Amino acid sequence: MRNRYLDLLRAVATVRVVTYHVTGWTAFTIVFPAMSVMFALAGSLMAASVDRFGVWAVERRLRRLLPSLWMIALIAVTTMLVTGTSSWSAQLLLWGFPIDTPVASGWWIQGLSHVWYLRDFLWMVLLSPIVLPVYRRFPVATVLTPYVALVIITLAGVTVPAVVQGLVLYGGAWLLGFAHHDGHLERIGRKRLLGIAAALAVPAILWTVTHPSPRGYDLNDIPLGNALWSAAFILILLGWVRPPRVRESRVLTVLNARALSIYLWHVPVVVAVTEFAVRHALPLTGWVGVTWRLVVVFLLVGLMIALFGWLEDVAAGRRPVLLPGRRVAMPVSPAPAGAASVLPATPVTRATPVARATPVTPVTPVAPATPVIAVAPVTLVSSPAAGAAPAAPVAAVPVPGAGTEAVSRR
Repeated sequence: MRNRYLDLLRAVATVRVVTYHVTGWTAFTIVFPAMSVMFALAGSLMAASVDRFGVWAVERRLRRLLPSLWMIALIAVTTMLVTGTSSWSAQLLLWGFPIDTPVASGWWIQGLSHVWYLRDFLWMVLLSPIVLPVYRRFPVATVLTPYVALVIITLAGVTVPAVVQGLVLYGGAWLLGFAHHDGHLERIGRKRLLGIAAALAVPAILWTVTHPSPRGYDLNDIPLGNALWSAAFILILLGWVRPPRVRESRVLTVLNARALSIYLWHVPVVVAVTEFAVRHALPLTGWVGVTWRLVVVFLLVGLMIALFGWLEDVAAGRRPVLLPGRRVAMPVSPAPAGAASVLPATPVTRATPVARATPVTPVTPVAPATPVIAVAPVTLVSSPAAGAAPAAPVAAVPVPGAGTEAVSRR
């Protein structure tokens, strides 16, 4: 059975990501740290998948992740090669399996700047069958590992590869998803969980306030503050909050069934709309600029869903549909014409009461007759007759920057 509360969180996170990339409002990263929430939800679902399918859960996740990426990569790489902004190189093969950040050129540098999420997601999927048993053996130490590593990297000022940066930044959220699936957050207790969340939120606020980025307090530019604040937020959402009853909604169904398509296509749409506005001197800021761009972006993203969203159905083994969630009425076969006149209705008559049975007088047992013993010759049989079969026995009946979500990785 689907967890509609998790579906609701994923839908809110998806809409928040798109809205943030259109508006650039810093407050969104604090009010709802969407990327960490998405990693936590994915970690919970991945743990359930590993429990059910074992190591084959990796294949199932990759089968649902890669086809949609291949489609946008096919369009992007073809465009880069045809326009001459890029030449053929082995690094382009990373678009087929992005274990590292794939290269892009020209317009697509910004249009595909958000692919870091799929790179980090891919690594966490690959590592989950190994990390999940370790987590269950040493839960606290395992969850703390990425946070401790991030603290060391941050305080030491060490530059690490983008893959490592992504794992230490969002790996903790993924592991908290494991904790949610295994029921560990619930067993901690709501009061203790609230205290742990506060213990994480306070240093997150202090670090963010004392280490602002060029864009202010945008958590996407402050990795340590982002990780600690997001951990507190996830503990509240997945552990402290009592999941409300979420009614089934087609909007909710579409946002979840097309979440990957929305994420992949919304950044190219945002970049295209912004460039169009600049070229034609249209307002970009203020309520007018933000409103018209939000409307246009969501409409164009809807168009992209209609054009390419069916790939998610194919990848999931479902019948491709334009928009998921439509209820199909089950047809009911009508009765044959004239069926009512074939057999005339039998009138219902009152049942005649049955007279009580006369009790039976017990019969006096008769003494058995004295047996008569007859003497006759007896033939001894030592084996069954030829061809006779012996008697058979009776048988007993489960988009900004490295490790950020912004449009460019600064």
